[in-house]
Amino acid sequence: MSPSLIPEHRSLLMRANRLLGAHLVEANLVKIENLEAANERLLELISSGDYRKGSVLSILAFELQVLKECDALQYAMDEHGVGLVDLRSYDVPEELRSTVDLGACWATWSLPFDREEDVYFVATAYYLSPAVRTYWEKQLGGPVVWFGTTQEMLSEYLEKMEESRAAGGAPAPTST
Repeated sequence: MSPSLIPEHRSLLMRANRLLGAHLVEANLVKIENLEAANERLLELISSGDYRKGSVLSILAFELQVLKECDALQYAMDEHGVGLVDLRSYDVPEELRSTVDLGACWATWSLPFDREEDVYFVATAYYLSPAVRTYWEKQLGGPVVWFGTTQEMLSEYLEKMEESRAAGGAPAPTST
């Protein structure tokens, strides 16, 4: 059973999807009528309570099949200089793994996956949503290097993080 959507995450999810959809239309990656249909479906999914399914990108790509996720990633690479990351064999440092807000990760389809001094590395399927970038830059409070990744990779990684937290309970404090 999926965790419930708290109001802060619901608002974030709605903003992230709205601005992603607008950017996809502006970039001529989808037509406005396809976005409108995806937004209607998004509201249905969110009302069911499972916000993990609350993704306009997923609806456009997999349900309506009017966009390929790889085209959105390619656009982010070409137009915004975003690199790509494969999270399948990546081990997120314990500091981030134990403290990151998983609800915000699901709402934004993003994951802070590393930190080097004050610079954070964030993997996202939603780079094209300014709401996502603004949220994480504010939350992390330092410079962010953005990487694109697929929703499938993010979903698998976030599910593993949730399982790990559930199995281990609260993370033990670390000594320095």
